[in-house]
Amino acid sequence: MIENTKCECGHQNFVGTVLCESCGKPLFEDDQSAPLEMRYDGVARRSQKTNPGLIDKVWNFFSSVKIAVYLIIITLLGASLGTIFRQESNFINFDPSTYYKENYGTFGDIYYKLGLSHTYESWWFITLLFMIGTSLVVCSLDRVLPLYRALSKQQIRKHLSFILRQKVRYSGQLKSGDTDYSESESKAWIEQTAKALKKYRYNVHTDGSALLAEKNRFSRWGPYINHIGLIIFLMAVLMRSLPGWHMDQYVSVAEGQTVKLPDTSFYLKNEKFTLEYYSPEEMSEEFRAKNMAVPKIFETKAVLYKCTANCDDPLNEPKLEEVHRQDIIVNKPLNYRGLLAYQSEYSQFPLLISVKPSLKNKKTGENYGSIDLSMSRPVESYKIGPYDLKLKGYYPDFGIENGMPITKSKDPVAPAFIFHITGPDLAPEGQPYIYFPLPVDKEEFKQDAINREIADKLDLSVNSMQDVQFSEYTSYLNIRVDRALPYIWTGAAISMIGLVMGFYWHHRRIWIRIDNGKLSLGAHTNKNWYGIRKEVEHILKKSGIDVDPKTLEAGVGRNG
Repeated sequence: MIENTKCECGHQNFVGTVLCESCGKPLFEDDQSAPLEMRYDGVARRSQKTNPGLIDKVWNFFSSVKIAVYLIIITLLGASLGTIFRQESNFINFDPSTYYKENYGTFGDIYYKLGLSHTYESWWFITLLFMIGTSLVVCSLDRVLPLYRALSKQQIRKHLSFILRQKVRYSGQLKSGDTDYSESESKAWIEQTAKALKKYRYNVHTDGSALLAEKNRFSRWGPYINHIGLIIFLMAVLMRSLPGWHMDQYVSVAEGQTVKLPDTSFYLKNEKFTLEYYSPEEMSEEFRAKNMAVPKIFETKAVLYKCTANCDDPLNEPKLEEVHRQDIIVNKPLNYRGLLAYQSEYSQFPLLISVKPSLKNKKTGENYGSIDLSMSRPVESYKIGPYDLKLKGYYPDFGIENGMPITKSKDPVAPAFIFHITGPDLAPEGQPYIYFPLPVDKEEFKQDAINREIADKLDLSVNSMQDVQFSEYTSYLNIRVDRALPYIWTGAAISMIGLVMGFYWHHRRIWIRIDNGKLSLGAHTNKNWYGIRKEVEHILKKSGIDVDPKTLEAGVGRNG
């Protein structure tokens, strides 16, 4: 249970309070000549609680500015590790498990295995950001609540020890001739000084022969508004890890192809890719001499579709509805409700889009018909005459590793399909059949030898090149979604407002009291002591007191 400490003025203060919340009298014996510690006006903070429990210890840990600085330094060091080599998210098509070792050697392999190739998405980096955010929240609450309590309970007539132990102070006797000021003269002097202070834009409050003048109190909230902005900023950064809030991926879309955008319900079609080169007349002598072809413009005529049905059904084609159409060029992305598609790169390499193979009976020569076989989204089952073909496996870039079929990439460079065929003259349970659309792959991987006896009965192949659709160009698009970005900008703007409030304006306070004709003045500011010292000098001069401003500062000269 928290005990209270009672001041001689009658006000009860929480344990840990340095200066009485009401009159300002120091509650602990210390150097009586040293200026007072005015941070939070001496009000107790929770982190100063005696006999802390477990929750209080956690609170004290995160309320420490030193801990916050350590967390920021560790986070910066951790972030710097992500800059040693390129992060995985910066690549279009690559295998990270082999890339780092092949390009950077053993150190690169260790870098990848430690998870540093995706530093900014790692659990430990996100944890550090969360801890910094927690520290900002706790630091702010631990300080802003006591500060608010102190500033909202300011008493006009402060204790003499409080006034005379300010860093800027003055003490002297006010005389009218040879006699000290009377009570009425003291009040008149206070009223005259109040008018002078108001000209300096102070808010003045009086209580008989005592005065409190204050201005720019709002600047004290600047650091905490800055903290609020940083908290919003960090929360927005952390929200990027939530599904649907952030995406930064690359997709390759061959000309004429429609692909599903990862982690979305959208599909994007590359209707046509256009590539133009600079003419020799448009190029400099250097490029003409080298006989170089320099791209002038490359763009993707893109159509964006939204899936309305069968979106995750592998057995049926998805139903797509066109929602947006736009030409994508460099620095002019497709933009639809926060989804951005940037033109990144392109490749001029023929890729297979679709084939229309026919199924024939090798013994009789009968043609049972053909099927449309898409390289991007083949369906699960096909019907050709009396035969049923069920797709059991699709390998866009076929290869064999350790005796097992694999795909080397997601692009249809050497596609292969594994079907399970049932029908006449076949085993009742059906038979497997592997099909290579490209003749070069059919020869290289010996399709007929792999298919064995079924190859003597059936042949699945195209009749002519008219049944084959190729794409000359492949467009590489950078797909981005960042729903947290508006919050990031909002947090940054709020943080900047807090910085301006705290740096440009200064909270200044002046306390004055007259006791039996003796003037006691104390002044405090959180910044620019030279400025408040000059203001005090001018105000005293207008009230008929000439004083050297250098003697106003504690420890310099004497006031008389």
